[in-house]
Order: sequence, then structure tokens, then C-alpha cells
Amino acid sequence: METTNLSLSDCVTAVMDRYLADLQGEVPSNLHAMIIGEVERALLANTLQHCSGQRGTAAQWLGINRNTLRKKLQAYGLDT
Repeated sequence: METTNLSLSDCVTAVMDRYLADLQGEVPSNLHAMIIGEVERALLANTLQHCSGQRGTAAQWLGINRNTLRKKLQAYGLDT
């Protein structure tokens, strides 16, 4: 895997720029909710994967209550 010096903010900016360019001038709606939802879903799934499915550990890594994690996993359809 190639290492870069990009910050997380730089990565988000690059993806946003690409997404908006792909819209080809179409005006996005509800952009904030869409992005927060997509980022949170990916964050939860990836963290859970890195914690080998251990929800308690994942909740600790994320700095949230285990019940909060459970509710978020259900909301995103990740509660397998």
C-alpha cells in the first residue's frame, strides 16, 4: 500500500471535489446528511472489521457507548 502525507481532511476534500465534479453542474440536495451518513456507515463497518466483530472493542475505539453502537449498526443495516 502506498503511503501518503494527506490528512483525513485532505482526503475528504479530494473525494468531495470528485463527487461534485461528477454531478456535472447538478445541484446536490441534503449534502450534509448524505455525507455524514456515508462516512459514519463506513467508519462503523471498518472499525468493526478491524475489531474482528467485537462490538465492545469497536465502541471503545469509537468513543461511544456500546448501546449507541448497536443502534447505529441497526440503523445502517450492519447488525449481522
